[in-house]
Amino acid sequence: MVRRASVPALVALPLAGALGALLGGGGAAASAAVGVAVVYGNFAAHGLSLAWASRISIAMVQATALLGPVVRLGTILGLMFALDRLTWFSPVAFGWTVVPGTLLLLAYEARLAIRGLGGMLEIPPDPAAARAGRALSAREAR
Repeated sequence: MVRRASVPALVALPLAGALGALLGGGGAAASAAVGVAVVYGNFAAHGLSLAWASRISIAMVQATALLGPVVRLGTILGLMFALDRLTWFSPVAFGWTVVPGTLLLLAYEARLAIRGLGGMLEIPPDPAAARAGRALSAREAR
């Protein structure tokens, strides 16, 4: 999923920069470009963290899916406050890039989910549950 989103992100980067330059100058252009990079980075962090969690356990996938957005949104907010200290940074251009970009990515994820992309995922069984299932089957076979 992250690789599929790379092409639209690479297309959106110069478009956001050009639109920012037209509407607000060089600082707005740079802020809009940073906004696109932040949205893509957020999306990549989401995908990579879920992939990491899936190798551990289903409970870790659930925790990552529930707590991950809070951490990533906090990171975006912290980044915006840190960048606001720079003279060239435009929080308006950044915000007007991050919010629609995030909404577009959510629509993209929803479209993939509706098309059944998640159905291809293979979640390995929990080792303790697999052992218990084998033990129960062996007990019932006697």
